[in-house]
Amino acid sequence: MSTTNTAGPAPAESQEQKFLSVRQAAFIGVGAMVGAGIFALLGAAGEVAGAAVWLSFVLAGIVAGLQGYSFAKLGARYPSAGGLLEYVAKATGNGHFTGVTAWLTYLANAIVTAMVAVSFGSYATSTFAGENQTWIKVFAALIVIVMTGVNIVGSRLVANAQTVIVYVVLGILSVFAVVTLVNMNPSLLAPSKYPPFQDIISSVALTFFAFLGFGIITFTAKDLAKPARQLPRAMFLALGIATVIYVAIALGVFGTLTVEKVISSGGTAIAVAAEPTLGRAGYWLMTVTALFATAGATNAGLYPAQGLSERLAETGQFPPLMARKLGGRASAGLLIAGAVCIILALGFNLDAIASIGSAVALVIFTMITAAHVRIRAETGAKLPILVLAIVAAGAVFVTFVFTTLIHEPASIVTLLVILALSIGLDYGWKHFQSGKPKPKDVELAH
Repeated sequence: MSTTNTAGPAPAESQEQKFLSVRQAAFIGVGAMVGAGIFALLGAAGEVAGAAVWLSFVLAGIVAGLQGYSFAKLGARYPSAGGLLEYVAKATGNGHFTGVTAWLTYLANAIVTAMVAVSFGSYATSTFAGENQTWIKVFAALIVIVMTGVNIVGSRLVANAQTVIVYVVLGILSVFAVVTLVNMNPSLLAPSKYPPFQDIISSVALTFFAFLGFGIITFTAKDLAKPARQLPRAMFLALGIATVIYVAIALGVFGTLTVEKVISSGGTAIAVAAEPTLGRAGYWLMTVTALFATAGATNAGLYPAQGLSERLAETGQFPPLMARKLGGRASAGLLIAGAVCIILALGFNLDAIASIGSAVALVIFTMITAAHVRIRAETGAKLPILVLAIVAAGAVFVTFVFTTLIHEPASIVTLLVILALSIGLDYGWKHFQSGKPKPKDVELAH
């Protein structure tokens, strides 16, 4: 498999059937970002930033945009199904560092996807099964199975499903934003009521969680006709859409409810804010939005598994089994990811390790951009922007550790277990591989 996705002249119809558009690639990212996070974040962020949560989202969007600049430059130069892990390999080689990072990403993404699936299960259960908690696990497993099936059919179906989901989610959230902004009380957003600026900065560690899904866009390179040009456009389009909708929602909620009310409302804050003008219909609208958003995030979370497994198996980082196609279409890497998600959703309390995705993503993002500095001459990236991206992401991670992660021992233990497992898988596989006889003319990619 080529690391680039160039194609010779082809009929327009076949290109339409084979490749994704910029909008479709961007919507895969938007679907990954606008998941359950926005519903759960407002109360937690409000405890730290008060009514200035909208400003926290602006700052988080800037931090994500700086990382997006780095990823877009790398993706334009090295478009690959391996996505952001291809960038690690280009900067540091195909050694243990890349292998451990690959397994770390694969495992952490499975945990985050399982969490989103459980969120879908919670909303679906409250809608269709009342208080029966058993159904949460059932619905969570069901959405993983359905979305794994969507990914088996192919990237076009993934993109089409995400397009429908994102249009529904953005449509409802836009209606919510307009209704609340038109009817909001500006005095609730008065700067005089904002907490100290350092508290607003601290809250960025929370609001940045809502942007983590943008990294998934890097894995669409294999499905773009001209990834060098289209991948950066998709990246910034997705980040722009997410930032605008997040800021509008934060302004609408905190311009309608007091900070204390938002905090006490928790995950239902958006529905509570919609009730003054939309009544009970607001609750149903937000429930529908949550179902679509979490379904879309599950779909997008599974999307990288197939291309990632194939590319990393090709370069020797994953066992060949991970790239094997079962029944002609189903990638073993995708099926294993789906199975791990179901096991996690059914057997573990994922609420206790809710911060694991943020911690892993922030570390990986910072490492990739730091590695980018070494090869910036090949990508054309500007050093000051890369340095600013590293400092910004590093600051968010340090803040995140001391404001959130330090209070979640289960997340810290899980992070260490995932790291140990990633190291064990990488070293175990490569030790096994090195002991196998191979033809002299066959070498792993370096």
